[in-house]
Amino acid sequence: MRLEFTHPWALALLALIPLWLVWLRRRRRGEAIVFSRAGALRATRGAAVLAALPEWLRALGFASLVFALAGPRTGAEVVREQAEGIAIVVALDVSSSMLAEDFQPRNRLGAAKQTVSRFVQGRKHDRIGLVAFAGEALTVVPATVDYTILSAALDNLQVGQLEDGTAIGLGLATATSRLRRAAGESKVVVLMSDGVNNRGNIDPRTAAKAAAAFGVRVFTIGVGSRSMARIPVARTPTGLRYGYMPVSIDEALLTEVATTTGGRYFRATDTQALRRIWDEIDRLTRTRVEVRRSVRFTERYLPFLLLGAALVLLEWCFRATRWGRVP
Repeated sequence: MRLEFTHPWALALLALIPLWLVWLRRRRRGEAIVFSRAGALRATRGAAVLAALPEWLRALGFASLVFALAGPRTGAEVVREQAEGIAIVVALDVSSSMLAEDFQPRNRLGAAKQTVSRFVQGRKHDRIGLVAFAGEALTVVPATVDYTILSAALDNLQVGQLEDGTAIGLGLATATSRLRRAAGESKVVVLMSDGVNNRGNIDPRTAAKAAAAFGVRVFTIGVGSRSMARIPVARTPTGLRYGYMPVSIDEALLTEVATTTGGRYFRATDTQALRRIWDEIDRLTRTRVEVRRSVRFTERYLPFLLLGAALVLLEWCFRATRWGRVP
């Protein structure tokens, strides 16, 4: 908060106060009063001090009125940000293979959720939605700026909530449909999968062409190491049974889907690589924000005006008493 004056030139009138006091003192020096005894002079000193009080009241009142005339005001800076955020939908594979334990701290899905959550927390003006797909696709959260709801939905996402399989085309089509009517020119789908398209009645290439037609850029991420991975192979009464199997990701398909829409394909082989990929996507989709700064002022002249009027009134009242006159 800062103090400013609307009419700072008015403060120059304060220079009249010391000039007036000097003139008043010189005038009083020319007025001599003869006393026969020193004791009588000492008796009048207290009265003389009280007699000078009206002049000081007048000076303070004049100073207060000058401050009121100058228009004091306090201002606080207000920052207004105008930005057109990007509409982003994250399409996340939740098939059983995402439980493969070749990522830390636990599995592919856990690492994917962690990095997506980190990405969401770094955005400010973007509407972000979440689509989960396996053998079928489901819109978990439509594009929103309520990142709290989005993070909670992301935390609750688990394997087994959808029919198993990998319907990449259906997941991409569902995500694109959520962006079709989104306002603005920037629309992005980030699709994460660790497998090969084997379910759904929509071909991923067809879905990519539709996304391009709607102006949606698609960034694809292949999630998985480049060798063997401990992957669940069967569900038993006591839980999942794991086995070591070669990692199979259709990188050619994911690359084609991305390039068709003007996006890029990334391969994440561990958690650190996945984080770097999301950081790169964050830079590629970052929007410029126009910041406008202004100052909101509050006028503060009224206290000075009231104080000045009160001091002048007090001076008049004091002059009406016997203490307001030089003995």
